[in-house]
Amino acid sequence: MRVSPHSDLRPYLRTLDAETLADLLHAQAERDPELRHSLELRAATQSGDVSEAHRLLDTAVTDGNVEYTAKIGAVLDTLQRMLDAGSRADLAPLARRTVDDISEVLEQSGDHAGDLGDRLERAVELYARACAARPPDPEKLADWILEVEFDGPGWPVLELAEFATALGERGLARIKSTVDDVLATGVSGHRRDVAERLREQLAEVRGDVDELVAILSAKPPRVDVSLKIVRVLRAAGRHSEAIAHAARALTHDKHPPEPASRDSDSDSETTRRRREFDDRPSRETYFALREAAQAEGKWTAQRRAALARLRELAAEGVEQADELARVLLEDGRPDEAWRACVRFGASPQLKLELAEQRAAEHPAETIPVFREHVEELIERKDPHAYREAARRLKLLRTLHKRAETADEFTAYLAALVETHRRKTRLITEIRAARIALPKAVTAGTPPRAGGAATRTPRKAS
Repeated sequence: MRVSPHSDLRPYLRTLDAETLADLLHAQAERDPELRHSLELRAATQSGDVSEAHRLLDTAVTDGNVEYTAKIGAVLDTLQRMLDAGSRADLAPLARRTVDDISEVLEQSGDHAGDLGDRLERAVELYARACAARPPDPEKLADWILEVEFDGPGWPVLELAEFATALGERGLARIKSTVDDVLATGVSGHRRDVAERLREQLAEVRGDVDELVAILSAKPPRVDVSLKIVRVLRAAGRHSEAIAHAARALTHDKHPPEPASRDSDSDSETTRRRREFDDRPSRETYFALREAAQAEGKWTAQRRAALARLRELAAEGVEQADELARVLLEDGRPDEAWRACVRFGASPQLKLELAEQRAAEHPAETIPVFREHVEELIERKDPHAYREAARRLKLLRTLHKRAETADEFTAYLAALVETHRRKTRLITEIRAARIALPKAVTAGTPPRAGGAATRTPRKAS
């Protein structure tokens, strides 16, 4: 067979057995460092092997920034795959090591606003999930949280609510003891700020409404603080108190205190933009705050506080969840935007938009979103919607292949066709999209209205 330089070798390669292909690929990887590195990342991501992920972390410390970020991403992908699959392995040690490793690298570089900063937030989220699945010693977990919060460089961002299940009463009590000790000393500055924030989170996690309302009431009067107090009281069923507090807050807003003198030293542009954001958290005020804070070198701290506020609002409804996700998306953080959609339950339209952006690199994550979209299209009972549903099914088939779950697509398609087998136009569109239907469907067609289900045999000529 003559092979030109531009011939497609795939038909020939498909004739080779797996062992021969593996030998050929391995030999080429030994000659091509870039190919070898790519295969190592794929192996770590897809194998779901904890020891391989640890090995990848061992080698990552000697790499440059780009390769280090890529390897950390592969480790995080491994963790997520195993957690999503319900692995019985204890993944908390690997997840914590990843968090600590990224934190150390970021502290050395002094910059955690880029891709590696996103990896750190994802690592914390996965560590919290791993702890919930296989809780470590609660007091040791509490000690780690206290060390990160009080003695760390200001990151990663930790939320006690994410670790509450793993901490249990013992772990929470240990954190409370330390927080109480810090506040009792009358210390000021960073340690007091951390202690007050943890004290508020402890009250929320434990459901101590009186303590939480007292903490919030002691803060300077702001619209967002007043709204939170009202929400807390309503959630606790204390509606009369919620109404009374809302009335007091409204009266206060009608008679605001005299504004302080606004000179450049006491009231910077960042301070003014921060007040606007606190009064009306939105994409518009967020990016106005970002512009001012970046110009004054204050964005790192401001961003953390602003996103914490948006996350708090995102838990209240779909509209607020969409706002947070779009802020993160426009802020150049698509991974965080996706996680916000999943965590807070964004609108189907936004989830679909983000899924379309992530499908190529993260097929397994996006499959549930496209399945929901297919069902929504079918429920419209419209010919155009059926055609679009068939197109989406074709995409789902591709995504399942990329995720190495082709058998799942076959089972999913069979169940879907069985459920909607009377929708003949849908079945026609699926066939037109060249999607192989289950044998039970291809063996015969649904009976037409008013007609017989069987065909009259032709006479022999």
